[in-house]
Amino acid sequence: MINTEKQKTLVIGHRNPDTDSICSAICYASLKRKLTGKDYEPCRAGNVNPETQFVLDFFQVEAPRLVESVKTQVKDIEIRKTKGVDRGISLKTAWSLMQENNVVTIPCVTEEGVLEGVITIGDITKSYMNLYDSSIISKANTKYSNILDTLEGSIVVGDADAYFDKGKVLIAAANPDLMENYIEKHDLVILGNRYESQLCAIEMEAGCIIVCEGAGVSLTIRKLAQERGCTVITTPYDTYTTARLINQSMPISYFMTMENIIGFSDEDPIDDIRDIMANKRHRDFPILDSDGKYLGMISRRNLLGAKGKHIILVDHNERTQAVEGIETADIREIIDHHRLGTVQTMSPVFFRNQPLGCTATIIYQMYQENNVEIDKTTAGLLCSAIISDTLLFRSPTCTAVDKEAALALAEIAGIHAEEYAKKMFAAGSNLKGKSDEDIFYQDFKRFTVGNSVFGIGQITSLDSEELENLRPRMLAYTEKAREQHDADMMFFMLTNILTESTDLICVGQGAEQLVSAAFHMADEDGSGKDEMEEIDGIVSLPGVVSRKKQLAPQIMMALQQ
Repeated sequence: MINTEKQKTLVIGHRNPDTDSICSAICYASLKRKLTGKDYEPCRAGNVNPETQFVLDFFQVEAPRLVESVKTQVKDIEIRKTKGVDRGISLKTAWSLMQENNVVTIPCVTEEGVLEGVITIGDITKSYMNLYDSSIISKANTKYSNILDTLEGSIVVGDADAYFDKGKVLIAAANPDLMENYIEKHDLVILGNRYESQLCAIEMEAGCIIVCEGAGVSLTIRKLAQERGCTVITTPYDTYTTARLINQSMPISYFMTMENIIGFSDEDPIDDIRDIMANKRHRDFPILDSDGKYLGMISRRNLLGAKGKHIILVDHNERTQAVEGIETADIREIIDHHRLGTVQTMSPVFFRNQPLGCTATIIYQMYQENNVEIDKTTAGLLCSAIISDTLLFRSPTCTAVDKEAALALAEIAGIHAEEYAKKMFAAGSNLKGKSDEDIFYQDFKRFTVGNSVFGIGQITSLDSEELENLRPRMLAYTEKAREQHDADMMFFMLTNILTESTDLICVGQGAEQLVSAAFHMADEDGSGKDEMEEIDGIVSLPGVVSRKKQLAPQIMMALQQ
């Protein structure tokens, strides 16, 4: 489940974001933080265009973080914080940790937090299948301290930090004469309190003797063991129990999985890992951060009831315009000034939609309604968004409310609206060195009406010559864009702010005819055109500057007829 108390809410605009989309996200996230004290982060779903970058630079604000997808990720759900262990701990210790924490998998990590491997309850079980190998404890390079811990023993002679790394394990059940035939150098010998057996084992150069049932060790044996380099350990357990337990002293490093570990990044989408987990027999999977550091464990159970990221949409409510993965997100609010679109929510949300020229105007109203002071920077961002969306109040989408808000905000920001607008528009229309793709997608939106799919891009400029030179370039690229999007039609607006007119590039079967019908371009006898002119796939639309209010609605109405 998601930790809802600490979860961040992302405030994000549409793909191919414009100035309104970026600035509204920044300012609304700030307002929400001030009102709630919770974590709201402004984000962007696409690259910052030149106009918006000018605004951000002018008011010294960093661009929001780019978020290309809001699909639910591993980091969005609560993972089990199973503590990592050192590779040298014993199987017994690992088993005890599993029982205490009710887990079947324990990660092994370095001091730096890097995952080395995992040990499972199955791995521990398999260790007992190797009892036939009497040398397995030395092969595992078992530390004497592990043996002491497992047997609850005490070291009489030797170094607890040393390793039993040579020889086999055996039980001295026979008399000394027979013991001489099977005790070899470096062996670990389990025996009782018989002096003769202890002496024999040491003389045969055993590496270690374990004296069972808490029996004493004479000074003579201690001295001899010291001289011969033989470790002496005592344990309260009997011979049988000692023999059963000693395998549990082996380090987990000998049995743990170190290669081909199936794990995930905390950035991985839940949808991507769900199928992988379903096709594997493992119950638990390690999670790593971007630096490869261990974070915790996840199981299929963790995915049950997983909810999406908390999202607030600004300046759009169309699914096709939203950031990728919006269908899996938990949309909490929508603040917009466009027509009602296709975004669906899992539960009721706060939805504010007003017929204004700019989303920033709505956010300005919300600052006022909540008696939150607007600082100079916030005022500048909101004012810039309104100027941009309304083309300095020239757009038919502009209302008296927008203009009043912009002028009030300009005063707070300490800018002259008209002078500032010229600089902002000039920055936005500076297309020098830009590719056709950059220009086309600088301000682009995709629409769906019934079975028809179309897109509309737009560039605004104060320079008529610049727009004229763009015609052939954008005519060719618009066709390319139509093919890329598999759209029925594609349009591109070359909008002159000064003349308040648009040259519309029309691409796709029936695109020009659709525009002609949408704007009633044929005269009464159907033989000519009115003041709107159509030339070589480009339709001149005087008085048309707004995609949202003038062009897109007309095309949609024409498609529905």
